[in-house]
Amino acid sequence: MKHESQTPALTLAASSFAALGSEQRLLVLRTLVRAGSEGLSIGTLGDRTGVTGSTLTHHLKLLASAGLVKQQKQGRTTICAAVAYEEVQALANFLLTECCADAASQCTEHDNG
Repeated sequence: MKHESQTPALTLAASSFAALGSEQRLLVLRTLVRAGSEGLSIGTLGDRTGVTGSTLTHHLKLLASAGLVKQQKQGRTTICAAVAYEEVQALANFLLTECCADAASQCTEHDNG
């Protein structure tokens, strides 16, 4: 049974998780998380992940369309990529927001507040 108030959040989360449904895309995102808010150039990202060329471009496009990665040109040729931290945090919160809501006993390890 659908809860109308949850539909947009579920749709957004499903889109984000679908974008992460590849080991290479997950590796790219984790590498960008590790790099911090400054992000990485495409070349450096490729070097660190072993994903290069059109494959890396394809993965970044999917991650960007899901709102998980931001890309911007710097100068004429260098494209930098950085993780969209607020969106990644929102995705994590989506999973944990109702932690243990239906459990018979209280959560202790992953209490939601």
